Amino acid sequence: MNNYLKNLFFCLGAILLISVPAFGQNTSVIEIKTKSTSLVYTVDQSNRLVFQYYGKLVDSTDDFKQHKAYSKPDTNRDFSYEAYPTFGLGNINEPALAVIHADGSLNTELAFQSVEQIGSTPDVSETVIHLKDRVFDFKVELHTKAFSNEDVITQWTVISNDEEGAVKLTSFASSFLPLKAESYYLTHFCGAWAGEMGLVEEKVENGIKVIECKKGVRTTQTENPSFILSLNHPALENAGDCYGGALAWSGNYRLAFQVDEWKTLNVVSGINPFLSAWTLNPGENFTTPEMIYTFSSEGRGQVSRNLHDWGRQYGMVGGNKIHDIVLNSWEGAYFTFNENTLTGMMDDAAEMGIETFVLDDGWFGNKYPRNNDDAGLGDWQTNKKKLPRGLDYLIDYAHSKGLKFGLWIEPEMVNPESELAENHPERIVQSPGREKITWRNQLLLDLSNPKVQDFVYNVFDSLLTTHPGIEYIKWDANRHVEQAGSTFLPASEQTHFWVSYTEGLYTVYKRIRAKYPDFVIQDCASGGGRLDYGALQYHNEYWTSDNTDPLSRIFIQYGTNLIYPPVGAASHVSTSPNHQTQRMTPLKFRFDVAMTGRLGMELQPKHIQGNDRVFAEEAIKNYKQFVRPLVTNGDLYRIKSPYDEGGWASQMYVSKDQTSAVLFAFSLESHLRGVYPTVKLNGLDPEKSYQIQEINTNGRSRFWGDGETFKADYLMNVGLELKIADQYDSAVILLKEIDKE
Repeated sequence: MNNYLKNLFFCLGAILLISVPAFGQNTSVIEIKTKSTSLVYTVDQSNRLVFQYYGKLVDSTDDFKQHKAYSKPDTNRDFSYEAYPTFGLGNINEPALAVIHADGSLNTELAFQSVEQIGSTPDVSETVIHLKDRVFDFKVELHTKAFSNEDVITQWTVISNDEEGAVKLTSFASSFLPLKAESYYLTHFCGAWAGEMGLVEEKVENGIKVIECKKGVRTTQTENPSFILSLNHPALENAGDCYGGALAWSGNYRLAFQVDEWKTLNVVSGINPFLSAWTLNPGENFTTPEMIYTFSSEGRGQVSRNLHDWGRQYGMVGGNKIHDIVLNSWEGAYFTFNENTLTGMMDDAAEMGIETFVLDDGWFGNKYPRNNDDAGLGDWQTNKKKLPRGLDYLIDYAHSKGLKFGLWIEPEMVNPESELAENHPERIVQSPGREKITWRNQLLLDLSNPKVQDFVYNVFDSLLTTHPGIEYIKWDANRHVEQAGSTFLPASEQTHFWVSYTEGLYTVYKRIRAKYPDFVIQDCASGGGRLDYGALQYHNEYWTSDNTDPLSRIFIQYGTNLIYPPVGAASHVSTSPNHQTQRMTPLKFRFDVAMTGRLGMELQPKHIQGNDRVFAEEAIKNYKQFVRPLVTNGDLYRIKSPYDEGGWASQMYVSKDQTSAVLFAFSLESHLRGVYPTVKLNGLDPEKSYQIQEINTNGRSRFWGDGETFKADYLMNVGLELKIADQYDSAVILLKEIDKE
């Protein structure tokens, strides 16, 4: 049997194992598998769909058939946890679903109807479990998609109303996951503009710990809809049971972690129900966003690698393709530029080996020129005073230098001082009769309105149609929703706004991708304000943070890359002192940090001269030749966390075939003379030997063994002592397999 048939047999036969006896018998089992994990549900005697297990792969279908739960004290219920708990069936914990039915009833009791499998491939299989209320003609489909090779499952629900009247959904989660252990440690992320994805780990105690956002737009600036859960002890990098989760949704979200009175952790994930009650008319259905899960019995490192593999393949556009090195004009020119400014930047970019030039904010607006952030936003015509020969002149000039050309847009937003605001005030998110609240001197367009969706789509499409030489778009979004309200939605559906805005945005994204499936789009929202798998699936990369300071970026990207693929993390070299922190750092340190992600530049390149210019050009060559393929398709191994004591950080990328790797090590603070870190490598093939080559040396080697060959077990167990002790010192070490002969 060839490998394809073996994989297909596994997909069809092992991912969904079900035994459905006649009604009234003890149990039936639904077992969903990936290559290393199992998710198991059973149907009990009362026809409830019960969660049984999610974790390391098991082959015990018969044992799950005979599994029983103890009775709860003082009730006729047992300790079983429903797969999708509702309010009204004895559930006293946080419900996944709460409904006000057409007759006013607050209770919903879902019973199992059937299960089916749809759309099988060797790696992906979708299982649909059909549930129905015991009284009303009200249904829920629980969808689970298993990605076998990546050890990832995703879940979402489709809620249908066939009652005689409208129902109101007041809570409508995507997924429910109960876990049983002695203790639970939650890793989650928090921060602010220029400090996104800060790492926090805490023990979850009795009660409810909630991670949520109510901002509507730019919802990941201060929190992120993702987490890692470690059972029984704080998370370890390479050992222990860990669960990773991420919600694919760019609007308001709510992740609730409740340790109940029986010491079970209940995880309820989905759209935030805050002011978002959804009226579902007869014959209508509502689909929740996907919740993405993975499990590892080998620590959070494998959780990350599973999510990275899934993200590159399914969670972003072109995740396995080699990406360009970009020079973005923002920090090098801001709003003050002319044609010569930009062509000069292109000249230097081409000489340095950069591949794409991106013109950032300030290129548009005539009646209200975009000379600062006060005016012009929404008027997407080329500014004739700054750029008298138009965009096509710049595009042609870039192409003549061997560069691609990209452009910045912020199509969801509008300045009050703009032709768009003058001509179409009804398109603005607003509460009639109240003063409009600006943020960064701008307002938000109402994407719940199909006319606004058409406008936003046409901003993108018209630019590419009129200027077909554009090959990259940076899509920005620079404000939240502080004052919700839609002139399009009827009064009875104003609570639909929060969901309808995000669905409207996705409608635009889908239209763009239908016409431009491979076009390069950067996901930006004041930096990391829209970093989630809902938005990322339509983008090729994400702007990790507006903070380009390398020391800050070590921490920001450490947290980010616990969940999201490093290949998408735009990481740019900027000037010193840094424009956000005013920190002075060496050019080598700035390059070495930026090379851990999607290398780019964010400065005026003519300011890099002399020896610095020689170093920069060599570092760009090294990245293209050695590092970029590993960041694109390699496995990330975190070795030393910047959050740990000691003042060092290190990580490495290893090729899938373990024939090559790159190690990055950083000194984050000043150390005593002669105190150097010993870095024990990970992810190598213990049977192989590797030759060491240091790059980006800038005239001084950091390792005595440069050019020597070492066995993998030496590298992983003894390690490399690196001569980095001064603050902002760093080393980049390449490893290449050497034949034993």
